[in-house]
Amino acid sequence: MTADRRETSTVAGQSASAHVTEAMAYQVATDLRALRAFVCTAALARGLPPHRVELLTLAVSELATNTLQHTTGGGRVRLWAEADQLVCDVIDRGPVPAFGRDMPPADALRGRGLAIVEQVCDDVAVLSGPEETVVRIRLGL
Repeated sequence: MTADRRETSTVAGQSASAHVTEAMAYQVATDLRALRAFVCTAALARGLPPHRVELLTLAVSELATNTLQHTTGGGRVRLWAEADQLVCDVIDRGPVPAFGRDMPPADALRGRGLAIVEQVCDDVAVLSGPEETVVRIRLGL
């Protein structure tokens, strides 16, 4: 696990200007607690209201859990603020996730994660390339 390191980067589909981001890698389920703490701390530091921090943390946790369940090699999370939004990328080497599905029935055992992400975030986008898949979520500050 890579703890809270700063990096400056640009991501495909983003303007050419770079943003200072905080990033954390995760590889196993026991990393998720630290990942949630990282997201909370970084989001609060960038001005996301506490009730919105809870939503962001839920969304990132769902996406990271999907990474660990459906891909190999773990993933990483990048987080930054731009204008009036907090932006968070969840990056892995898995296939493009299928957003746009309805919430599964109450008795379903699985399949709620991506639907939850879409419901709690203001915007969800997927950027994919040959080496990685990026789920970019945004919440208004």
